[in-house]
Amino acid sequence: MAAPKSLEQRLSDEIDARREDLIQLTGDLIRIPTLNPPGENYREICEFLRTRLAGAGFEIEMVRAYGTPGDSEKYPRWNVIARREGKHAGECVHFNSHIDVVDVGKGWTVDPFGGELKDGKVYGRGACDMKGGLAASIVAAEAFIAVCPDFAGAIEISGTADEESGGFGGVAYLAEKGFFAPERVQHVIIPEPLNKDRICLGHRGVWWAEIETYGEIAHGSMPFLGDCAVRHMGAVLEEMEDSLFPALALKRTDMPVVPEGAKQSTLNINSIHGGQAEGDADFTGLPSPCVPDSCRMIIDRRFLIEENIDDVQAEVMEVLNKVAGRRDKFRYDVTELHRVLPTMTEKSAPIVQTVARAIAETMGKDAQYVVSPGTYDQKHIDRIGKLKNCIAYGPGILDLAHKPDEYVGVDDMLDSAKVMGRALIELLASPKKAA
Repeated sequence: MAAPKSLEQRLSDEIDARREDLIQLTGDLIRIPTLNPPGENYREICEFLRTRLAGAGFEIEMVRAYGTPGDSEKYPRWNVIARREGKHAGECVHFNSHIDVVDVGKGWTVDPFGGELKDGKVYGRGACDMKGGLAASIVAAEAFIAVCPDFAGAIEISGTADEESGGFGGVAYLAEKGFFAPERVQHVIIPEPLNKDRICLGHRGVWWAEIETYGEIAHGSMPFLGDCAVRHMGAVLEEMEDSLFPALALKRTDMPVVPEGAKQSTLNINSIHGGQAEGDADFTGLPSPCVPDSCRMIIDRRFLIEENIDDVQAEVMEVLNKVAGRRDKFRYDVTELHRVLPTMTEKSAPIVQTVARAIAETMGKDAQYVVSPGTYDQKHIDRIGKLKNCIAYGPGILDLAHKPDEYVGVDDMLDSAKVMGRALIELLASPKKAA
């Protein structure tokens, strides 16, 4: 007579048995085009998740983030939070995934919202970032409940808005409302695509700002009678190239940031616009001949845990002051758009150690510890929710995020679901009550 299977083996078998369901769920999520901006179909995907999770015995809350950036009657910022209470007192494990995806862009060879399965991969915008992770967390939770119905504590799964544009209509709003308070939730896993054998401890900081240079409008045939704001901005760019970019390249971190290039401080010129607004797509006329009196540039500065936000801002101001010292009539404004301080969970934190053991048991290898080059919703759980026991862990290859022909591997989703399920066993299962 064969020995009875362990709870872990039964969980693994249960997840394998749900392979087709996992593929279908991932495709269904991809086929709801939740583009942000502007924030399309948020209510539709939340209703889809409500139906799915209510069928698995979860209590559902739908929360609209009224008054947050982008929220309107046309594009309301909806979030869904599902909670399944266990049979005994215990801690709560929360899986948080964002529901929004970025613009499709060009270069696709498959339907970006087709959710097509090909060669063991599910393709589509958001497949990797992060609807595959959302699907894996749902399947992991449902499989765990099936093999361990008498678990202790609670499981929560959320689908939240606007992570791609800062998360203010999603996790930030929910954190302000107490949904991530440490007395309600004790462990958080965000299934972002950091590779299935990696635990992401946190992220670098970010400072977004708009720099505007000013000039004086005049006829384009007599530019000497005006003052070109675009040329002033050109001088700013030149000074950045000469002094700021080389200085940033010398700043290095001890944070385990991936990829290697992100271990230094970085600055991205996000956009530049000067002069007249571009015409509508169907306008075939020529622009009028004018000297531009305004030029705006948005900068995206990513900084390290060893840096101070005041110093980050001061470096940009130093560039502008240098330009002002050598250019007549140089006038400018700087407007802060967004700031996030770096965050990093300690390796000794319970959720880190639990998921590390689950990776080793599932894949037979030690977990890698990494830090994300860009921010994600851990920032709000940490700073607003005051919950430090939070990581990102999920299926998918980070380099595929926001790229054409984005995909997530089915086997990777299954392995990640098994890791998440094993984490639930360690944190919530009561062996005496297991089925």
